[in-house]
Amino acid sequence: MNTSPYIIMTATTAYAEFTLPQRYKTDRSSPVRWLASHAFRHWYLWIVMAIGAFSNAALAAAIPVYTGQAFNAVLAQPPRAEILIRIALLIVGTQILRSMLQLARNFGAELIGQRLERDIRDELYASLLGKSMTFHSLQPMGDTMARATNDVREINLMFNPGINLVVGSFNFLIMPLLVAPRYHPTLILVPLCYIFLYLLALAQYLHELQPITAGVRKTFGTMNTRLAEALDGIETVKGAAQEQAEVTRFARAARAFRDAFVRQGDVEARFLPLLLLGLANAAGLVHAIILFRRGLIDVGNIVAYMGLLQMLGFPTFVSLFAYSQVSSGISAGARILELIKRETELDQNAAGYAAGMQGSILFDRVCFRYGDGEPALEHISFEVEPGQTVAIVGQTGAGKTTLVKLVNRTYDVCGGSVRVDGVDVRDWNLEALRRQISIIEQDIFLFSRSIAENIAFGQPHATREQIVEAAKAAQAHEFIMAFKDGYDTVIGERGVTLSGGQRQRLALARAFLTDPRILILDDSTSAIDSDTEDKIQRAIYAAAHGRTTLIITHRLSQIRWADKVVVLRKGRVAAVGTHEELLERSEAYRRIFAE
Repeated sequence: MNTSPYIIMTATTAYAEFTLPQRYKTDRSSPVRWLASHAFRHWYLWIVMAIGAFSNAALAAAIPVYTGQAFNAVLAQPPRAEILIRIALLIVGTQILRSMLQLARNFGAELIGQRLERDIRDELYASLLGKSMTFHSLQPMGDTMARATNDVREINLMFNPGINLVVGSFNFLIMPLLVAPRYHPTLILVPLCYIFLYLLALAQYLHELQPITAGVRKTFGTMNTRLAEALDGIETVKGAAQEQAEVTRFARAARAFRDAFVRQGDVEARFLPLLLLGLANAAGLVHAIILFRRGLIDVGNIVAYMGLLQMLGFPTFVSLFAYSQVSSGISAGARILELIKRETELDQNAAGYAAGMQGSILFDRVCFRYGDGEPALEHISFEVEPGQTVAIVGQTGAGKTTLVKLVNRTYDVCGGSVRVDGVDVRDWNLEALRRQISIIEQDIFLFSRSIAENIAFGQPHATREQIVEAAKAAQAHEFIMAFKDGYDTVIGERGVTLSGGQRQRLALARAFLTDPRILILDDSTSAIDSDTEDKIQRAIYAAAHGRTTLIITHRLSQIRWADKVVVLRKGRVAAVGTHEELLERSEAYRRIFAE
């Protein structure tokens, strides 16, 4: 089995937090070139498909040729039965060969489609992992999933049956041009005129169809976004008894998707080549009869010629489906490529600083804003020594969480700098920086895997003993062993089968196992009950020993043993000092606890 390819960008340049080693290059200058650069890696399969398509059409053309000969044999005086037997055997033999070659053609096309679906899905997934949190915060998850699933599938279908039928139908178009002149040179005129008019009509059809298929893909993404939002917030929907309102909103999105498909069907219903085909058959018959009456061709030639004109029916009828499938695939490719090329501000910086971390942090006149909004942080300056524990406090919306996420470059500063061990975090190798920093957030995310796998997420090669030790340090071992399967218990997505306190203790265990040099706790004990709080506090205190710890908290029990307290107010540093110092001289600090 081929390993999944890793792709890099050639026509454009963007940044990525995470990239895979390059295996081959793709041209991202346009959707068509991007798809072609993927497809023509499998050039040998294209050769198989082309040979199969030409042979299929040529052997299909043999049927009207042999049929015409059979008519002449029947009309001969006396009828020549021996020729009929030979013709019958030839037809059987050619069609058996045709079926085998057609199988090879379809197999080649299917293989190309499946490989492209795999390769593009891999490329998109790697690209999404490389995007910054700013990108993921603004990009609707439902639309992303629509592009990663349905749009990628559309590209597969574009190649098979889409392009497979296009290649096959093209060969059916040229066969009357190649074979008809054998009966009389002027018989090439009708198929030649038809093909010219067919190509003009097809160009107009595709021009009209392309924006409509793009609209179909877009409305599907919008519908999927609505579905994902409703399911992700199902607890809120049910809690507010808004099921009917959400059904109405989804129905509106589904109606827009349906209307886009109806517009596509309307364009397909007005497909002009269907009319041209009827006119071509009529004109061809009249032409052949004229030549017959002049004694230039015989009855068998007329039968063969009309059979050749019937071959034009295949490309005409499949065009309705095949070219709309190709147009849909190109539109899907454009949506996927747009997502891949969407710029992200953060760079993996593979050649950056990657030494072992001591843990000093310096915020130097830091400013930050989300997009074009108002500044979330302004002129933040303070220093944290290696091994210090710093409590960050402030009212809701003061910018506490935003501040700590600048340390591991979840976000990048808009002004000033954040330095770790004296090195600007933007100059660090991003992987080396993040491997030595652990963040435990308020909203704990756990994967739908075993408890042991969740704890070892940051250290996948950890032994069971190490996992158990980390769980014990986080006061999680006791409740884990209460489950029937212990550490092998599979928990639901986001840890829905666990209580809030249990989820946070697993997150603590996960952080302890990675042994970070900088530990960031974002109000991570908010869901801990009073019976467990004292044990958790001791576990955090033990974990903080010897490493730099930033704690966002309102609990006095945690603030008191912090070496330093930073008070944020409206995105600015209001005061810095110890708990006792700030109680004496900081009104903003006293106001936090008074409220």
